[in-house]
Amino acid sequence: MELFDLTGRVAVVTGGNGGLGLGMARGLVKAGANVAIWARNAEKNTEALLELRTLGTSQVIALACDVVDEAQVEEAMGRTLETFGRVDACFANAGIAGSGTAIPEMEAEGWDRVMAVNARGPALTYKHVTRHMIERAKEGDPGGKLIATSSGQSIMGVNKSSDYAASKAALNGLTRGAAFELARYQITANALLFGFYETDITAAANPKFAEWMAKRIPLRRPGDHAGLEGLAVFFASPHSDYITGQSLPVDGGLCIS
Repeated sequence: MELFDLTGRVAVVTGGNGGLGLGMARGLVKAGANVAIWARNAEKNTEALLELRTLGTSQVIALACDVVDEAQVEEAMGRTLETFGRVDACFANAGIAGSGTAIPEMEAEGWDRVMAVNARGPALTYKHVTRHMIERAKEGDPGGKLIATSSGQSIMGVNKSSDYAASKAALNGLTRGAAFELARYQITANALLFGFYETDITAAANPKFAEWMAKRIPLRRPGDHAGLEGLAVFFASPHSDYITGQSLPVDGGLCIS
């Protein structure tokens, strides 16, 4: 038996059509899991779907979903269950960058948008995913994995990023609350505090930010996307069953520098 075989398991990855989410989805598919991508961009959904279907024999679907809209989340969950019959792991990965403004110049609309996507979105996602997981548990099939894409900025300060940091700190709090509340159903919840990875979001940032990060990260390099694959498989597998309520930095040592 393969140590990290996920055959027969089903994972949801929000925002899984690119960046960190797609990196994690690749690993899940290679390990045998069936995967449902929930993301907004139809073109990127199609591209991700075509790529993931070449990586293994797993079934993969991509559903249009804005996690800020509860009706869309509920519909995506329903369609996922129609296709696969169950969800074993949920990667709440969808997120956006902050407004990039200093606190004195911050606008309420921008703050609310960042908080909606990065904090409310995962909460709504977990709401509908855990309803299913709890129902399964009550029928004698307990267990489930909630894995959130958080950020090292939730525990450290960065200029002109207070809205983003606050949204990810809220996500860490959601993780701890979910872990405590859902433990009775053998559902675990953890957050991965990612450091600097080269993604569409970081590509749009000020180039000086990347230069600053390169000097500050002890390992002196950005995160490798290939490493996301094994990380996702571990947290979706039974081998992480005794880990819950944690906010784990995945940052090359950035948070200790």
